Amino acid sequence: MDKLESGVEKIIFWSRWLQAPLYLGLIAALGVYAVHFFAELYHLITGLGIQSENDVMLIVLGLIDVVMIANLLVMVTIGGYETFVSRLNLDNHPDQPEWLSHVNAGVLKIKLSTAIISISSIHLLKTFINASNPEYNLVRESWVAQVAIHLTFIVSALAMAYTDKLMYQAAQMSKHSH
Repeated sequence: MDKLESGVEKIIFWSRWLQAPLYLGLIAALGVYAVHFFAELYHLITGLGIQSENDVMLIVLGLIDVVMIANLLVMVTIGGYETFVSRLNLDNHPDQPEWLSHVNAGVLKIKLSTAIISISSIHLLKTFINASNPEYNLVRESWVAQVAIHLTFIVSALAMAYTDKLMYQAAQMSKHSH
């Protein structure tokens, strides 16, 4: 029975490697975002002088949005792989991200939440800038829904941060009581 249990445990532990192709897929998605970024940058540069200030601002916000999503992809790929699959063995590497040395599932959740809030903020700002454009035809319910979704992201992030704080405090108290 011990051999069977040991075999099952090895299979369960090995199963984390099934995530590796998913992280490779995120790297491919990052490549798609890089291409999209340069296409938008080209659009900005070639429209120089004929675009309105609002158009330029919207394109720049779009570029910022792409960069923030790319950052999110990098964070999930590197942090997720390091946390759930295998160590990256980057000790003393000059380009090792500072945050990687203390990443865990809780830290990753909080970083992801703040990134999603930032991305949502950009989308909300783009909506409000477009609101003055008669071609945009913004329906009141649409921007109200966007604000509600954004506020939901904020409340969720605060709830996760508070839960993490409580878990950390409980772990600290448990350490000190032993």
